[in-house]
Formats: sequence, C-alpha cells, structure tokens
Amino acid sequence: MATAFAGCLGGGGSDGLTIGHLAPMSNPLGIGSKRTVDMAVEELNEGGGFNGEQATVITKDTRTDSSEAQSVTEELIQQEDVDLLIGTFNSETTQSILDLTAEFDVPLMITGSAAPSLVTDYAGSDYDTYKNVFRIGPINSDFQAESIADYCAYLNDKHDWERVAFLRDQAEWTEPFGERIPGLLSERDLEIVYQDALSIEGTDFGPVMSDVNESDADFVLRFFAHIDGGDMLTRWHEGQYEFGIEGVHVSGMVPSYNELYEGAATYETTAQSGAAGVTAITERTQPFVEAYSSRYQDADEAPIRAPMYMGFNTYDGIHVFKAAIDSLETTDTRNNLDDFVAEMLEVDVTGVAGQLSFYGPDSDYPHDVREERRADGTITNYPVTQWVGPDESECVYPDEHRTAEHQLPSWMQ
Repeated sequence: MATAFAGCLGGGGSDGLTIGHLAPMSNPLGIGSKRTVDMAVEELNEGGGFNGEQATVITKDTRTDSSEAQSVTEELIQQEDVDLLIGTFNSETTQSILDLTAEFDVPLMITGSAAPSLVTDYAGSDYDTYKNVFRIGPINSDFQAESIADYCAYLNDKHDWERVAFLRDQAEWTEPFGERIPGLLSERDLEIVYQDALSIEGTDFGPVMSDVNESDADFVLRFFAHIDGGDMLTRWHEGQYEFGIEGVHVSGMVPSYNELYEGAATYETTAQSGAAGVTAITERTQPFVEAYSSRYQDADEAPIRAPMYMGFNTYDGIHVFKAAIDSLETTDTRNNLDDFVAEMLEVDVTGVAGQLSFYGPDSDYPHDVREERRADGTITNYPVTQWVGPDESECVYPDEHRTAEHQLPSWMQ
C-alpha cells in the first residue's frame, strides 16, 4: 500500500524520502492511522516538504502478528530503504521488530503501543543499540495507571464510589496496571473488591458480570485493548447492574461503536489520546478532526468521524519528524542517526493530542513521550470520554478539557 504525493523526490536515499507505516489494517485503529499519516504527509509536502523534500508513504499490514510484522519491516528497510518507520499497535508486535530496526539504524516512532518495557528494556538497558526508538504516544502504561487512579478519585468525589472491580487484558501492556493500580487506588482511599486478568482469546462475560455484581463494586475499572467489551456492555444495560463501567476500552473508541451496539456503550468511559476530538486539547485538535471527518465521512470503513487514538499519535509523529528533519537539515536519517536523535531530544511540538517532547537517555523512560502535568502534579494528557448518546461522546476528565459532567447510568440516577 504505497501513497505517493505530488512533488519531486530526492534526499533521503536514491529514491527520495520514504516513510514506512506499520499498522493492523483489518483494525479501525490501523485504518485511522494510515489515513492520518497520509493526511500529514500530504499537508507537509504541500507546505514545502521535509527540509525542502517531498515524502512518499508506504503502509504495510502487520496483521497484529509478530512474524508478519518482522517480515514487512524487513521489506521496508531492505527493499524500500525507508528513512522512518512509524506506527505499530500491540506491544508484543512492536517488541518483535525492535532488534531489526536497531540493526539498520532506522528511526522508529511508536504510535499505538503503551508498554513501558518498549523503552525501559531496550534504550533503558542498552541505549546505544536502541537509541533509534521513540514513543510518540499514548503516555506509557505507568503514567496511564497514575492518571486513571486520579480519575477514580474524581469519581469517588463526585459519586461516593469507593469499591472497585479491576479487570484487564491478559497482555503485556496491562502488566503495569496489575502491578501499580492496587497501590495507587489504596493511596486514594479506594478498595479493590474484585480483580481478574481476562484471556484475550475469548471471555464469557456472564460469570464475570455475576462476580462483579456479587462483589458489591461501585464501578468496574477495566483496561481492554484486545478484548471487545460489547457483550459486557450489552449485559450491563439489559441487567441494569448497579455499577459504572470506566477505564480504557479501545474498541469503544471507534466513533460508530455505540451505534453498532445499539446504544449499549452509553455511559461507559474510556481514556484516549486526543479525546476523540470532542474537546480542544490544543488549538490544533478540532481543526484536525474536522479535516479528517470532512475527508472520510463517506468512507466505507470505520473510523469515519475521528481516527481513534493511534491516528492522533501518528499524525503528531509526522509533525515531530518534520521538526527534527528541518533542524537536522538532511533527510538521510540512517547515516546521521546520532544527529537525528539529538534533534529529536530538542523537539517541543504542539500536536493534536497535546504537547510533545521526550525524555532523555538518563531518565527512567528514555525516548518516551513526556506526560503533561498541571501545577498540582495531576497528569492532563490522558483525557477520559463518555458515551452519552448513539453517536455522541463528551470529555468528562480532566477539568482542563471537560465538556460535560460525568453521568451516572439512567437506572442509577
């Protein structure tokens, strides 16, 4: 899947500047990410390009499979001579290509995977080998855990919710939640009354909902990226269970998700980069979403109104890349990797999902995107949205980005 944009090619290699985009193309996340990488490159090419040069994007389907990801990554590096790799969704697939990208000094910008181990176990343990890797977003799972714990404290203040049922994917990206959430909630005077790591190969939500109900939890705090919680939400509405459903639900970020499940997602929340474009995270957020929606509103494949979190991050990643390339004054990243890395560490870009800058080599999270905090230390760049209608969501947290107050399910009001 190659997308060439108008203009003369040249610079990055004998065939010009080439950007390789990696994503699961049967997943709306991957489709949204492809659309936004194409949008960003087209816009920047029209505005003068990357250090004056035009770029070509080649998208490859990882199929959320490590072997396939390795194969297409090798093709992009060896045959297409890419100057940048960007994308990847699940952390296990991302992890599988890190050695390959490092071996050939290809910059890799991760825009969908949140596991802290992608930086701590690589650049954090062998910086010189893995200095090519940067994480654009979302904030890593350690910071997500802290931010979500603060959100839970907000729910307690608002609804007197103290008892928590803690559910998560049985996957790499949720390990930090398993390790950190119990302590973080305890520090905020919240009690976990039920917890489980659910198989991503398939979960029967009947027993899960019964167990949560019997625990007398005030709300479910769940972290689902691989699991589609639609059956859980349908049971929730039909049974009118007396608890909220909060946390992270990647499937629920699809703009048409609540329509697909006939309103069953109404009142659930999910934290997500860009807040689905329903609030002005920065002055660039809503113009970007309007441009995306205008361009893809009649598309056959979701997501049509907004690109989902990975698309926000991929779009921002291309703008970060341009900033670094323009300062570097060459598009030949692979033969100038040290200088490229130095420029990346100086980047401070206003994106559509927030402000982007990166931790340095001596930090706990080398080359990871920095979290944003207000004066009291609260993380602000992991906003929470709530479905309030068939095709309508609002941002309910944090205060800076709130468009509406968090709503209790109608049967609990």
